[in-house]
Amino acid sequence: MRPVSKALSSRTIVWWAVGLAVMAAVAVTVLWLFLGGGDQASAHRLDALRTAASLVIGAGGAAALLLAARRQRYVELDLEQKEHDANERRVTELYGKAADQLGSEKAPVRLAGVYALERLAQDQPQHRQTVVNLLCAYLRMPYTPPQTPEEAEAAQEQLVRMTVQDVLETHLRPADQTRFWPDMDLKITGTTLEFFWFRNCRVRKATFRHTTFLAIAAFRDTEFTEEADFHRAHFTGTADLRRAAFGPRRANFRNTTFDADVEFGEEPTAGRRVDLTGATAAKAADKREWPQGWQEEPSPDDKDQVRLVPEPVPTTES
Repeated sequence: MRPVSKALSSRTIVWWAVGLAVMAAVAVTVLWLFLGGGDQASAHRLDALRTAASLVIGAGGAAALLLAARRQRYVELDLEQKEHDANERRVTELYGKAADQLGSEKAPVRLAGVYALERLAQDQPQHRQTVVNLLCAYLRMPYTPPQTPEEAEAAQEQLVRMTVQDVLETHLRPADQTRFWPDMDLKITGTTLEFFWFRNCRVRKATFRHTTFLAIAAFRDTEFTEEADFHRAHFTGTADLRRAAFGPRRANFRNTTFDADVEFGEEPTAGRRVDLTGATAAKAADKREWPQGWQEEPSPDDKDQVRLVPEPVPTTES
C-alpha cells in the first residue's frame, strides 16, 4: 500500500489562496464603510490600521523569506547528500577495482592496482588507513624471493612488492607535506621483506612481529610516535636503526635476531625506549652498536652469537 503523502496538495494551496483573498476583500470593505468618515478620529484610526497592516505584511514577508530560506537549505542539503553518496559510490568502485587488480595473476595489472590505491588515498584522506591496511595485507602474503634470473614470475612479484614498499615510504615521510599521510598504522607480520627502505618516516604504530628482513632494513631517522613492535623479527642483512625515535611505549625487540651489521646509535633516550631482552647478534658482524643501557654477553645457546642484556645499574656506596 502506497503511503499517504504529508505534503500540501495543490488543491489545498489554491483554496487557501482564495480564502485569504476573500478575507482581504471583506476587511477592506468593512474598513471603508466604518472608518471612511472625514473626521480627525477616523483619520487617526486609519493611520493606525495602515501601520498595523504594514507590520502584518512585513511579518508575512519575513515568514515567506524564512520559508524560502528553509526550502533552499533543504535543497542544498539534499544536493550535498547526493554528491556525498555519488562520491562514496565512486570511491567504493575504485577501491573494489583496485583490490581486484591486486589479486590478478599478471604483474602489470597488480602494479596498476597499487598505483590506483595510491591515487585514491592521496585524493581521499578519510580512506588512507584502509588503503594502507590493504597494502600491508599484500606484503603479508606468502612470498619467496627469486633465486635465479630465470625465475621471471618471482622477479615480477618482487617488483610489485618493492613498489608497494616505495609507496608506503613515499607517503609516510613528513618532509613532503603535500604527499604525507599522517597518523598511519602499519601491520606487516610473519612475512618476508627485501630491501626495506623506511628512512625519515613517521608512523603512529608499526608491527613487524616474526618478519624476516632480507638484504637491508633501514629505519634511520624514522619516528614511531606510539608503538614499534619487532618481537622475534629476523634481520638477515644490515639493520640500520640510527636515530630512530620511539614513542612513550618501549620499542619491542625482544628475542629479535641480527645476523649482520646492526646500528642503533648511542642516543641516550633510545636506550630507555628499547627492549632488547633475549635479542641475539652474530659475533662475525663488523658493526654492532647498541643503545645505551644494553651490553653483550656470550650466548649460552650458540657460540657464534652474543646475547643482549641490560647493563647493571651502578650502586651508590654509602
